[in-house]
Amino acid sequence: MGTVSNIYRLGVKELFSLLRDPVLMGLIFYTFTFAIYTVANGVQTELHNASIAIVDEDRTGLSNRISGAFLPPYFKEPTLIDLHAVDAGMDAGLYTFVLDIPPGFEADVLAGRHPVIQLNVDATAMTIAGNGATYISSIINAELLKFVSRASGVAALPVDLQIRAKYNPNLNSSWFMAVMQIINNLTILAIVLSGAAVIREREHGTLEHLLVMPVTSAEIMLAKIWANGLIIVLAAVLSLQFIVQGLLGVPIVGSIVLFALGSAVYLFAVTAMGITLSTVATTMPQFGLLSIPVFVVMNLLSGGVTPLESMPVALQNAVQVLPSTHFIKFAQAVLYRGAGIEIVWPELLTTAGIGMAFFAFALTRFRATLAAAR
Repeated sequence: MGTVSNIYRLGVKELFSLLRDPVLMGLIFYTFTFAIYTVANGVQTELHNASIAIVDEDRTGLSNRISGAFLPPYFKEPTLIDLHAVDAGMDAGLYTFVLDIPPGFEADVLAGRHPVIQLNVDATAMTIAGNGATYISSIINAELLKFVSRASGVAALPVDLQIRAKYNPNLNSSWFMAVMQIINNLTILAIVLSGAAVIREREHGTLEHLLVMPVTSAEIMLAKIWANGLIIVLAAVLSLQFIVQGLLGVPIVGSIVLFALGSAVYLFAVTAMGITLSTVATTMPQFGLLSIPVFVVMNLLSGGVTPLESMPVALQNAVQVLPSTHFIKFAQAVLYRGAGIEIVWPELLTTAGIGMAFFAFALTRFRATLAAAR
């Protein structure tokens, strides 16, 4: 009971210390409000208002049908240009797509020949280039099928493919970005706040005060973990309810309570990482520079930005030691697909196991730091 009381009282001290720090409190507020809203609305992976130009060398009814099929909100109104203006326009970045319809195109289609339409794509915008090329191909094929069916009386294809998108039926990127931004911000703040707590003790000279108190290194660490973790979990839950669900209108089909439980387990691991980094760095600038590559790698290589299956096999195996890899699987299953504890318990258990390993290593480093300060 004495240990529990020490952890509780030290944690309360951490809470008061954090609440009296306007910079960190402002960072928490911004991270889970404006940062979530602006990223969700500003970063779009689907096709939207793409610029397209058309070189119509055929100027027939079929070419006009194809030109008129590119409509908002996916495309801007097509710009008709001459063939010699294609390279200059794409070099200047005026058009993401340039469609060249050759002369005699309609006649070749009616005669059963196989004419070629050239699509030039500015692939510097990779996501838009890939999605847009697929959209344009589908639009052209649909218009050609309608034209040929009416011209020759040939019946439409006997199979009608119906695509049903689950969990995000409108393929709205803001649904994905809003939730994933909360998960990414959990990682960043957990590292920053826990590490800053130790650095703050050292810079203010209060670390020596802790050394003369009847408390252990494990009690000090656990106090910092639960205090900072509580603030972050509370901020994440409020952000889910008021920013993601309320302001952005993103439906959360799973249990927020289960997500909060998983976040607490995940933060146990990540805050231990932050404390470990704080034992290596001696000042806040050093800690900030040291933590940047850590959370950048965790965010980019944990399956939240790109699927793990698309990574090299060696890298897939390497990132399994990161708690963020398993937490992202857990969070996506709970928040997107409404999974229950009976489905996500392996990810939860794995995250807890990794957290224990990180905590043990961080405790060893923290004890060495306290011993050096004596």
